[in-house]
Amino acid sequence: MIDKSENRPSPDALLEQAKREDRGKLKIFIGAAPGVGKTYSMLRAAHARKKEGVDVVVGIVETHQRSETDMLASGLESIPRLTIDYRGIAFQEMDLDAVLKRKPALVLIDELAHSNIPGSRHPKRYQDVEEILDAGIDVYSTLNVQHIESLNDIVTRITGITVRETIPDSVVQKADSIELIDLTPEELLQRLKEGKVYIPEQARLAMNRFFTPGNLTALRELALRQAAERVDDQMTSYMRSHAIAGPWPTSDRVMVCISSDGQAVPLIRTAKRSAERRQSPWLALYIETHHHAALSESARRDITQALHLAESLGGETITVAGEDIAVEILRVARERNVSVIIIGKSQRSFWSHIMRQSVAAHILERGGSFDILIMSGGETKRRPPDYDTQKPGTWFTRIRWRPYIEATIAVAFASLIAWGISYMADLPTLSLIYLIGILLVAVDRGFRVSAYASFLSFFAFDFLFVAPRFSLMIERHEDFLTLAFFLVVALAISLIGDRLQKQVQVTRRNAERTQALYDFNKAIVAVATLDDILHTVVENMAQSLKAKVVLLIPQNERLEVGASSPADTRLDTASNAAMDWAWRHSRPAGLGSNTLPGAPYYGFPLRSSNETVGILAIRPFEGQPFSPDQERFLANMAGQAAIAIERAKLITDIAQARLQTETERLRSSLLSSISHDLRTPLVAILGATTSLRDYWDKFDDKTRCDLFTTIEDESERLNRFVQNLLDMTQLVSGGLKPKRQPIDTQDLVGSALGKLRKQVGERPLRLDIPDDLPPLDGDFAILERVLVNVIDNACKYAPMDQPLTIVGRREAHYVRLTVTDRGPGIPEDERDRVFDMFYRVKIGSAPASGVGLGLAICRGFIEAHGGRISAQPGTDGTGTQIVMRLPVVK
Repeated sequence: MIDKSENRPSPDALLEQAKREDRGKLKIFIGAAPGVGKTYSMLRAAHARKKEGVDVVVGIVETHQRSETDMLASGLESIPRLTIDYRGIAFQEMDLDAVLKRKPALVLIDELAHSNIPGSRHPKRYQDVEEILDAGIDVYSTLNVQHIESLNDIVTRITGITVRETIPDSVVQKADSIELIDLTPEELLQRLKEGKVYIPEQARLAMNRFFTPGNLTALRELALRQAAERVDDQMTSYMRSHAIAGPWPTSDRVMVCISSDGQAVPLIRTAKRSAERRQSPWLALYIETHHHAALSESARRDITQALHLAESLGGETITVAGEDIAVEILRVARERNVSVIIIGKSQRSFWSHIMRQSVAAHILERGGSFDILIMSGGETKRRPPDYDTQKPGTWFTRIRWRPYIEATIAVAFASLIAWGISYMADLPTLSLIYLIGILLVAVDRGFRVSAYASFLSFFAFDFLFVAPRFSLMIERHEDFLTLAFFLVVALAISLIGDRLQKQVQVTRRNAERTQALYDFNKAIVAVATLDDILHTVVENMAQSLKAKVVLLIPQNERLEVGASSPADTRLDTASNAAMDWAWRHSRPAGLGSNTLPGAPYYGFPLRSSNETVGILAIRPFEGQPFSPDQERFLANMAGQAAIAIERAKLITDIAQARLQTETERLRSSLLSSISHDLRTPLVAILGATTSLRDYWDKFDDKTRCDLFTTIEDESERLNRFVQNLLDMTQLVSGGLKPKRQPIDTQDLVGSALGKLRKQVGERPLRLDIPDDLPPLDGDFAILERVLVNVIDNACKYAPMDQPLTIVGRREAHYVRLTVTDRGPGIPEDERDRVFDMFYRVKIGSAPASGVGLGLAICRGFIEAHGGRISAQPGTDGTGTQIVMRLPVVK
């Protein structure tokens, strides 16, 4: 059976192809060295595109005063350059904003690896190109092969010159096409002699240094290989996306292990090249042992830069805490399915060879299932001395003496204790007192100081307690052995204490970060509103990161400050620009990043599942960029913050959706009810009036009177309905202001009953309103409408032969007025809901009648007077009683 899935296009290839559709196309003209004709070829290709009708402009092109190149460049529209003042000197750079505003179809940008002047949006020109490509604009650019990051150390070995301006390999890999501009070394040297590359003096110096036949031949080979590898990658991608069968590369994974010995950068470049040849993913691993805490600031910075380099070259970075480096390397390799391990061979001391097996030897011994590459190392970076080399003066004045003074005091204190008990203890017992002091010094001050304390204790022990006393001479052989073992044990304790100290430091730091994350998560879970979440986020981050923090939230297509810590923190212009860029591109910007690195704040986007919900602007108190550990910690906190903000927004959206749904439901209910309740009286009025008009002569007086009564009753009914709508509008808008006056309860009830003569009809009516009730404090007209609605409701649902009871009683500062009917009653679970707008109780199988505004209006009117209204079952369990508590005149 044929597996049809093998003939399907690769999903990854199709996804990559889809991502490029909305992006501009990048074409790189690559050469082995300056002068081979890259810019000239780019300009010729641009003129060809212009003849095809393509909108072509020059972003920036360096002609180096070459006449042929100048002539080609002058025939194209050019974007004026941006002038930037740096240290009192005016420099010209490409105007990125002008290019984006002009938005041509194709822009020419020379020297892709160029470093922009400080103050530009991006430190590197290739980052400008990436932003232009993201805007959907095609780009032609030029590049020399020695500027590719992974080839940097090879170029250095070939030419002896370190190239400072480099670009990540990923930029070249993402290029849509590469055109190799090739020239033989002989032809290039001839161009140099003719002055077509540099002026004569510069050309002579270049030919003696960089432009030698050997260098040019080696660089040409590198350029040819790079172009061939790129063509091979494009062919593989094409075959995958078009389901063309072929021998695909194996699924290898390369892992490079770095340390603080100074080899990290060359190892990472080697790993990049190795992974490229295998066409496999790769990762860089750093094992953080207890020694990491003792590293100098420069050593930590080197590790940070190496990890950043790995990320810029397309690799994944991992930092793992552990003590046994070889065991951790093999564990990570197995967990990540690594096939090739690259490690460096560092220089080791004589004692290191004797005391322990090297990491490389350990991995070779136990890593039988892996391909292991051991790269020869250069000079290793030594641990910095225990003094500050930046301070002026001699080494003696630069040593940090305080730890040694403290160690001396500790040894003196141990000697006093030993002297006090020397008359009743032997030498081994006295030595234990010194060892305890050495252990305490080691745990607190590290190995060097504790080693000093060990030797000082050795001499103090010999001088004070070994015969002959007060002399460094030793009479007995057993005392010599005691002292020798004492020194060995003291040094061993120093090593153990030093390791313990550093492990405690690492554990404490990890515990602090874990606790900070836990506290942060607990804090943001405990709050619900967006404002509370924003303030919780900035306060916790400011405390954990020891920085100023501002949280910006997108509102109306711009960023607004949501919260800040300290509260009065404000962003400067450069930081605002960095935050805006970070928001629009969902990538970090600002301090220490690749975009506006001169800004004092670092912008980190808070990304949720489908959008950027905010930007964190962070300014460390030290003013230094974050290390990879700090960035990972920040990313963890930012991820939790983004989830919390998204949760708050979802809650708000859900509430708004519910409100909208309820509004739609109420609107539909209102329209259906109004259409019915308006139509019924209008139909009756219309029928009565047309009958009177058409059949006036045929009706007797009684019939005419009945029709006029119908018109009057239905008009009053319509009036009450319209009045209810007006009352509810007044309640909702908050415009109701009762005109309070003393009201007699009997008068109020009598007036309401007078307006409902037809509804009450022949129904039995029981009134129990004492004459001594205090006057009510309220608006007569409003309270009358309340009673009319309540009594009308009771008449509507109760049978005509059942009594209607109205009772009034005094309760403290209120009059309790109860209207009771003997109808079907209101279900218990609906007694509170009957006072909601447009809610109607359904009785049996009959459809609910009315709009459902009467009782809602009653509650609004009574609460406006400071009273209360409720629905309760009848006294004997049948029917309903509406209880109103109305305030009295005080």
